[in-house]
Amino acid sequence: MADYAKTAAGVLAGVGGEDNVSSLVHCATRLRFVLKDESKADAAAVKATPGVITVAQAGGQYQVVIGNDVPEVFAEIGKVSRFGGGHDAAAEDTGPKGNLFNRFISMISAIFTPVLWTLAGTGLLKAFLSAAATFGWIDATSSTYLVLNALSDAFINFLPMVLSITAARYFKANEWTSLAIAGALVYPTVVAANGAPDLTFFGIPFTMVSYVSSVIPIIIVVWLQSHAEKFLYAKLPAAIRRFVTPMIVVLIAVPLVFVVIGPISDLLSQGVGNAVSWVWDVAPWAGGAIMGGLWQVFVIFGLHWGLVPVFQVEFQTTGQILLLGPVFAAVLAQAGAVAGVWVRARNKNLKSLAAPATLSGFLAGITEPAIYGLNLPLKRPFAFGIVGGAIGGAIIALGGVFSKSFVVPSGLAVTGLLGNGNMVMLGLGLLVAIVLPFLLVVLIGFKEPAEDAATEAPAPAAANDVTVLSPIDGTVIPLNEVADAAFADGALGQGVAIQPRSGAVYAPFDGTVVAAFPTGHAFGLRHADGTEVLIHIGLDTVKLGGAHFSVKVTTGQQVAAGDLLVEFDGDAIEKAGYDLTTPVIVTNPDLYPAVADAASGPIAHGEPLFTAVSVDSVAATK
Repeated sequence: MADYAKTAAGVLAGVGGEDNVSSLVHCATRLRFVLKDESKADAAAVKATPGVITVAQAGGQYQVVIGNDVPEVFAEIGKVSRFGGGHDAAAEDTGPKGNLFNRFISMISAIFTPVLWTLAGTGLLKAFLSAAATFGWIDATSSTYLVLNALSDAFINFLPMVLSITAARYFKANEWTSLAIAGALVYPTVVAANGAPDLTFFGIPFTMVSYVSSVIPIIIVVWLQSHAEKFLYAKLPAAIRRFVTPMIVVLIAVPLVFVVIGPISDLLSQGVGNAVSWVWDVAPWAGGAIMGGLWQVFVIFGLHWGLVPVFQVEFQTTGQILLLGPVFAAVLAQAGAVAGVWVRARNKNLKSLAAPATLSGFLAGITEPAIYGLNLPLKRPFAFGIVGGAIGGAIIALGGVFSKSFVVPSGLAVTGLLGNGNMVMLGLGLLVAIVLPFLLVVLIGFKEPAEDAATEAPAPAAANDVTVLSPIDGTVIPLNEVADAAFADGALGQGVAIQPRSGAVYAPFDGTVVAAFPTGHAFGLRHADGTEVLIHIGLDTVKLGGAHFSVKVTTGQQVAAGDLLVEFDGDAIEKAGYDLTTPVIVTNPDLYPAVADAASGPIAHGEPLFTAVSVDSVAATK
């Protein structure tokens, strides 16, 4: 097994130590150092370091060629120096690509990922505490319960403060300023002012809503903060901008939330509440489907607060809450969906997160770990949960099931519905809500993150040779004619190179995109039989930082042969002084040590480029 730490230490020492490094990034295959004094670097020592393929010096960079393991070595350098980690070139993405829905989901997933385990752990603790109180194992009025409830509930209660940090890191804002903004949203006197009449800010009337456990408001305001900070840092004198910038940002951002975002949220919430109430009066089954299907969507956007007053008004006028029954279906449907993820997932990371999310969802109705950590990022489980919740909610509503008090919907709180309405319809509705999404997830499945799956399962044993199609229109040349020693001598892998005559790159076979660099200059793909191919568009084009490239796919995406991977402006790239020669190489020689039947001369994308020869075939010829 490769010793990445040893490789990192050897490379860093060989380039003259940390003090001799001005900057460090990495691309698809190599570490790219900018050294203060290249004469201090010992090329022979670097080449002799285990894990290093070769060294190249070009374009003012000292390039250490590692191959597929470059991210791991880069990360290890980050542990022993100020370089690496957060300076990963591959991580310098300006945001997720694709349509708005996919971009929104990717953003939410990225912001929640760092906090998922704590969210899941405290949610599970809350579930156990709820169970203990329900079954009389602990007195809910005791000081012991008070302490346990606080430590299990605080994280979700102050979620805006938690997310202010991760959102700031995502949007590259000052995280401490973000924390100050979030603190104002959940400040005790602000929370107490929720719903208070006649509130004004310098004469501007506004409505105070609850930001406790909210998600969207803090994300929006931190995004705005990131842009404001860039503007202020560029305009303010250096002597004062470090303390004046956060002062101005907080002074503007917090009132903006209270005066603009809050009232808009409140109007939307009231609209949602009024619309659902009207539907319930006209067609209860439709109201149940809306509540059961869309409740968790309302929660994501904070619109569910508009229904809480409706619950209260209904209870005050009738002594019962009909609208609450289908919400149980909504909550338990998402729990059923994440239970399906628990069963269906192949990699341990998903399974280990799905387990506590399932339990906290079923027992305590705490679905945030399930939704933000798994169901929403994986897309299908969330959609299946909506389907199950809608059908289950419609059945419950048809049964006239109601609650005599406002309770947080969960498996343990179902006792609050017992004896109120048709219990057969209640049981059938809950059964459908749980079982349907569970079965849909298990039977239909979902796309697991490629990087997770790759770390949990070994690559398939090579058995079949694989035909690699040309990813681009152009002229094929031998790899040894490439003006880059690392490619030319085959150190990175066997293959060919193409001199492009068009500005589009296509998938060379059916498979998975295992690396889609945001700079657009390189793509790694894996065939179902295990062949891994690197398409490197141009030489040193990573320095363009994504300029003249338009990426069409994301890491983890499944593609078919001929699917468009990226478009690029070849004329602009060449005018910038870069060689467009595009190596196409096999990067896992342990399974595919040779290529055969390589094309030459003019070629169009989709035509056979070469055959990746498996170790089985090589062995059979000996």
